[in-house]
Amino acid sequence: MEFLLFIPFIVLLLSIAFMPFIAPTLWHKHYGKFSITLALFMILFYLLVLKKSEDVIRTAEEYISFICLLGSLYTVSGGIYFTIKGRATPFKNALTLFFGSVMANFFGTTGAAMLLIRPYINSNKNRLKPYHIIFFIFTVCNTGGALTPIGDPPLFLGYLKGIPFFWIIGNLYYIWFFALFYILLVFYIIDKINYEKLRKDTRERIEEKGEDFEFRGLYNVIFLLIIIASVFITKPLFVREALMISCAVASYKLTPVEVHRKNKFNFEPIKEVALLFIGIFMTMMPVLGYLSVNAENLGIDTVTEFYWYSGFFTSFLDNAPTYLNFLTAEMGLMHFNINNPNEVLLFIDKYKIFVIAISVSSVFFGAMTYIGNGPNFMVKSIAENKGIKMPGFFPYIYKYSLPILIPAFFVIWYIFFR
Repeated sequence: MEFLLFIPFIVLLLSIAFMPFIAPTLWHKHYGKFSITLALFMILFYLLVLKKSEDVIRTAEEYISFICLLGSLYTVSGGIYFTIKGRATPFKNALTLFFGSVMANFFGTTGAAMLLIRPYINSNKNRLKPYHIIFFIFTVCNTGGALTPIGDPPLFLGYLKGIPFFWIIGNLYYIWFFALFYILLVFYIIDKINYEKLRKDTRERIEEKGEDFEFRGLYNVIFLLIIIASVFITKPLFVREALMISCAVASYKLTPVEVHRKNKFNFEPIKEVALLFIGIFMTMMPVLGYLSVNAENLGIDTVTEFYWYSGFFTSFLDNAPTYLNFLTAEMGLMHFNINNPNEVLLFIDKYKIFVIAISVSSVFFGAMTYIGNGPNFMVKSIAENKGIKMPGFFPYIYKYSLPILIPAFFVIWYIFFR
């Protein structure tokens, strides 16, 4: 019975992966109804059969917080228009991705991604390929945000549980630098090959002049900072969400139509994320519930196992609850209480390698699929909305994330966690 409850989640994932190819028109028209139907089924089952209303309420709160953050950042960033000056050379692109990765630690991966994705797309408009977007997801949307609790939701949960703010950068910076250097090096090589090929084919220097720098919507940066700061508001309930929505509404009303036109701004990408992720959040309740209760019984007790298992689940589940469940299991194995900040400090001092392992995997492995981290799907939707033909769910995995990311993750395991 327990495993039968996993079926709606699996069906939804398979639908996201295959339906856009099997029946694209039907899927585009009805994906929202399908996702909501599965969500309602799971909600009713939990309320009426399992009598676990607290799980539904907690998941609903998490979803509301999730979509308010993504929606407000999407709306406000849509009111900021700037161009990246000069030609979009391979080096300039790699530098942009590095800058975005650093920025992710101050604005969050979602904030940095929403702020940078449109200028990045515009600067490459004459030679844009899907790999440009995918490496953006690898770096800015995921790997980049591993240095501060602001960077990625899992690290923020660890901070709320008592892990000191600067402990993360002090213990993860060398792994962050290695992973980012590797990914950007691979990107540079691929982009350089394509750049030179295009120059040869066109027999001219592409984008010779480049664009002049332009920046509009400076006041929206203030709204953006307010939204980021509001993340730290935890009580009373939904005050931060109300603040986020207020900033989004004010930004939308104040932003000139010309700026939205230049950004080709519309609400279709955030609508798609909102409708699909309500199904994902609700149908993954039994999966996360099983993991939370049975993590200690799965035979996971070494650093290697925590690294790979948390990485695997992060790839297909929301990385924040996955991180929290594995951190709880880690501390439970060593007889520490995660709800006691003093015990958290003792644990990270004595068993810090365990915390480093799941922190790294929970952030880095979020890039393995479109649903591993919230901004991944958002960036994909924005790119598609601008006419870029992105690879499907499984092609993304076997063409890009598996051959490019797994070797780096394996080396990280071999050097630091073996």
